[in-house]
Amino acid sequence: MKTTENGRLYLHKSAGTPQSDLRLSYDGDFMVDDAYRAELPDMQNATDAIQGANVAIQRVGISNFRLPLAFPTRDGRTLTLETGVTGSVSLSPGLKGINMSRIMRTFYQFKDEPMTLATLSEVLHAYRHQVGGLEAFIQLTFSFPILQPSLRSGLEGYQYYRVVYKAAMDRHGKTKTFIHFDFVYSSACPCSAELSEHARDVRGVYAIPHSQRSKARIMVEVRDGEILPIEDLQFHCREALKTETQVMVKREDEQAFAELNGAHIKFVEDAARLLYEQLSRDPRIKDFEVACAHLESLHSHDAVSVIAKGVPGGFRADFSDFDDLVC
Repeated sequence: MKTTENGRLYLHKSAGTPQSDLRLSYDGDFMVDDAYRAELPDMQNATDAIQGANVAIQRVGISNFRLPLAFPTRDGRTLTLETGVTGSVSLSPGLKGINMSRIMRTFYQFKDEPMTLATLSEVLHAYRHQVGGLEAFIQLTFSFPILQPSLRSGLEGYQYYRVVYKAAMDRHGKTKTFIHFDFVYSSACPCSAELSEHARDVRGVYAIPHSQRSKARIMVEVRDGEILPIEDLQFHCREALKTETQVMVKREDEQAFAELNGAHIKFVEDAARLLYEQLSRDPRIKDFEVACAHLESLHSHDAVSVIAKGVPGGFRADFSDFDDLVC
């Protein structure tokens, strides 16, 4: 609350002083017309308003703007999923205050269309043009459900996969699109398995090999004009690693999962190479990077690995955000 030297109040009544002419009420009936809108202050018209160094900013925009978007499934249906949006553009020197609501409004123009990588590129072109940046970036984050059968009991349950769609446009209008896909699996240690069998064979001691919940993050660039359903990425991961964590489990399923882990013991470097082998076979995938983290039950630290396809100018196996793979 502001006061003057003589103690006058501006927003409340006080003895011996006139009340301010300010109205402390919301005018719900007030209608904005074009003339009034044209008079509203616009920070983009400010001169000498830059604070700090008057340099370009590589990215400025919004993060975690949420709305429901429809994503296509492999069988031609669509699933409407809550989606977190990060959208940004580059900002040239001398400019201050992009119209961030235009990013949101652009997405609402496409909200009823199936959100494919091609659609995401259209959104990117549209809001880059409307906001006026030289470069633009979009990231969509959502959880995609896939119904998974149990191993032996015949039950089913939904497994949810964290998926990220990314699209980036450079100042020449060239666009690249990527998919990030998280896959959670069990990893049984080959060394621990051998040592446990040795204890059983030589000394008659019952031992349990250590295993742990693990996560692989698959980052792929899809070739222009190709369609790569999310279910196909899940298939690639399951085919490569075999030991995806389960949803609905009865005793026969738990026993089957123990047998499955025994049949597919693997170090973290094995997981990376198995995924490399599987992804390399898909001609729709132009480039990829795989990051794996085995959350060790033997150690207080994690075992990690990163591998890239090796495309010139592509992914460089420089992933380092392993804390984000804790599951």
